[in-house]
Amino acid sequence: MSDDLPDDLSFEIPDDLSGLDAVGGGTEPTLALLLTQVAGSEPLVAVCALAQVAADVVASRIGAIAVLRERAGTAPAEAAAAVSALLTGSEVVLVTRAGSQLSATRYEGGERGADIPAGLLLDSAPQDLEDLILGEKTVADLAGVADSTAMSRLGAVRALKKIAKKMRKER
Repeated sequence: MSDDLPDDLSFEIPDDLSGLDAVGGGTEPTLALLLTQVAGSEPLVAVCALAQVAADVVASRIGAIAVLRERAGTAPAEAAAAVSALLTGSEVVLVTRAGSQLSATRYEGGERGADIPAGLLLDSAPQDLEDLILGEKTVADLAGVADSTAMSRLGAVRALKKIAKKMRKER
């Protein structure tokens, strides 16, 4: 029976679990989004434009969501830090999905906070957000999506001033 095997048969057994990436997904996120407490998409679009974060922004009943376009390396964490630094007094949650693995981390004032069990986010999430996180929908499937790269930094400042003025009048 050993005559059936070629003499040059060789293979390598890795000493880590990197070969399992194909089963559980890669290490690079396929989705990265920011959950905010911002009431509408326009203010978050302006904040993302000021922070130079490329994102597709959509409003939800729990707050505006920014779906990040840059997902490689430290880009999602840098985006979360930049947006949270501009949203003083408000928390931002970075949610990433790499393969079937979800992770969620709080950011406030530009600083990384505690990790959150991703299952807790899904428990109270609106259906569209849950579908997005689980990969059942893409940002293109959502209504009312706004592009943060379509707004200049000057336009962002103007938009935020207009929103602040409107809020002062409502008080």
